Amino acid sequence: MRNLLHAVAVAGMVMTFAAPTHAAGTNDTKFTPVAPQYIAALGDPAAKSGNNAQTWGLWRVDPGPRGVPLSSYKRLIEIGGVAPARWEFDSKDWWLEEHGLIMEKPKFPLAPGKYLVTGDREVTTVLTVHRPDKDGNQRWELGEGAKLYDVTHLACRSARYTPATSPNACSPANAPRSEFRVAPGRPMPPVEGCNKQDYAVLIVIGVAAENTNATK
Repeated sequence: MRNLLHAVAVAGMVMTFAAPTHAAGTNDTKFTPVAPQYIAALGDPAAKSGNNAQTWGLWRVDPGPRGVPLSSYKRLIEIGGVAPARWEFDSKDWWLEEHGLIMEKPKFPLAPGKYLVTGDREVTTVLTVHRPDKDGNQRWELGEGAKLYDVTHLACRSARYTPATSPNACSPANAPRSEFRVAPGRPMPPVEGCNKQDYAVLIVIGVAAENTNATK
């Protein structure tokens, strides 16, 4: 989640030219540029739309530089579990990124609205997250025929770890440090005593006017 010069450049161009940024099927929705934010997404990489966006989260700032190295985990616990960046470690629900940094959690759920997203590769398009239906399910869809893979930032690896048995059994102390840095597109390593869920990371560079407040 570092060195995102291209994403920042795209956001800068949107701001500089002040032109409506839109994709097919969005009714010429105008977007406000934002400093890069990050969506933690679950879904088939080949999917263009799907359900369960209520399981997606958002980091409003890059969590990587705010992370704590695995080598500093013992010290983190000794000082009460509060990281230098002032987020609190949760032993029952913790996150790692590709360099082996313990991260703060994203905010769940991702708010409904339209987001301009990119994987910092070829594709920048609109992600629409719908409001929950009567069962709490939130639909999502990407514009212009894009697939989830197209807007996934492959270099950003992110996984959520929760206890498989007892809370004390799932600890960053058990993480295999030799497995980091994780190569782009590769799964994050398992950790003894933990259930693991890999998340795709999407970069947000703009938000629609109607949901700007949801990402501030």
